[in-house]
Amino acid sequence: MDALDLARWQFGVTTIYHFLFVPLTIGLSVIVAALQTAWHRTGRAEYLRATTFFGKLFLINFAMGVVTGIVQEFQFGMNWSTYSTFVGDVFGAPLAMEALIAFFLESTFIGLWIFGWDRLRKGVHLACIWAAAIGSNLSAFFILAANAWMRNPVGFEVDEATGRARLTDIGAVLGNPQAWSTYLHVVAAAFVIAGLFVAAVSAWKLLQERRAAQEPDHTVHELFRKSLRAGFLVTAIAGALVAVSGDQQAKLATQHEPMKIAAAEALWQTEESAGFSLFAVGDIEGSRNHINLQIPGVLSFLATGDPWGTVQGIENVQAQYEAYYGPGDYRPNIAVLYWSFRLMMGLGLAGVAVSVAGLWLTRRGRLPRSRWMYRVVVAALPAALAGNIFGWILTEMGRQPWTVHGELLTAASVSPGVSLGQVAFSLAAFTLIYGVLAVVEVGLLFRYVKAGPGPAVPATDDPGADDGPDSGGAPPEPAEHREPAFTY
Repeated sequence: MDALDLARWQFGVTTIYHFLFVPLTIGLSVIVAALQTAWHRTGRAEYLRATTFFGKLFLINFAMGVVTGIVQEFQFGMNWSTYSTFVGDVFGAPLAMEALIAFFLESTFIGLWIFGWDRLRKGVHLACIWAAAIGSNLSAFFILAANAWMRNPVGFEVDEATGRARLTDIGAVLGNPQAWSTYLHVVAAAFVIAGLFVAAVSAWKLLQERRAAQEPDHTVHELFRKSLRAGFLVTAIAGALVAVSGDQQAKLATQHEPMKIAAAEALWQTEESAGFSLFAVGDIEGSRNHINLQIPGVLSFLATGDPWGTVQGIENVQAQYEAYYGPGDYRPNIAVLYWSFRLMMGLGLAGVAVSVAGLWLTRRGRLPRSRWMYRVVVAALPAALAGNIFGWILTEMGRQPWTVHGELLTAASVSPGVSLGQVAFSLAAFTLIYGVLAVVEVGLLFRYVKAGPGPAVPATDDPGADDGPDSGGAPPEPAEHREPAFTY
């Protein structure tokens, strides 16, 4: 093992850890904004309680996402300075836009939203959470545009004097088809996670209610019944978008990253009407499969849109790359890609299936009678999170051995002056810190979920309140006798 191996491990571990919080932030910001909009329009107290309850959970997750995301920036200079030197002129534009437009929008208006209860007009306060939600989703686009450039580099030229990539067309970078397809896929998957999070929290609270000996609070019961169904609905709709965008991702991968699609299917030789592999056992060194259960024509349809289409095999792409780029092994880790692809789809589809079943069981004001359904809903959340992580493993490992496809190899991207011991120390330190942060995150989430929603209190002072039906439910109490919507 050398510094390169540990640097890859470190970046993989920190990225996966960070990505546990990103999709929930993206999706939950919009759900909280939608809940507050429902309260703003109807004045019904349960929407206010749901807003403040899920808003607290959103803020905890957002804070963890910011803390862990900062580490990613440091690693570019610490372990990947050669890579940073090569891509810096290109990455500077989308990442600057992310910081100056999206993150500032998100962080500024989240602050106004947190401290604006009882201080801002209801309409202005509502606009703050929508601005924060838009900022979260814009932030995702700019970062994914930079990531997509690594898989399909466009709008640049290499400066022969410096050996660095120089940006020539920011429109091409932001309009990269890989960027838009990835963005739709990632954001849709984020809403799957957020919907299942709302459903899982609601299911857990309803299950605890059933276990309690005393009569349940009717208002709390009704709140979580509605949020359970809302979580199912968001997940089901987002799941359909994941399937559509995933189909487009497969076709773009076939066009721009043929090795990835071949490795993800353990397809060794080019085939017409290639089948989708359900289960395979193979010999990577021997470039063959001993067992391969397939559905005929499905891979060709996913890759080309034609069940009789031609899909290139690993050996054929390897030969093309050797002829074009020179001698070397251009195959990614085939076993990791093959099983990541199946775990991504299987776990993701399982979460969507749970939401569809949940919508059926909760129709017409009903709730599932059996406790097992509530437990399944709770278990669907970590399963979907794992599916999301396997999707990113597929994306990033599928690009190997390149950091920038066709331009810069991973082996040439690592910082030349960093030793194995230095990387090992920082990896150990990050692992320890992240372990502590995980305990803090889970503890805070569990604490606020267990406490449940706070009392239904209008969240704006009367002098600045909007008139008409948007003014809230019960008339506001005098300011000195009221609790703020958020209590810390």
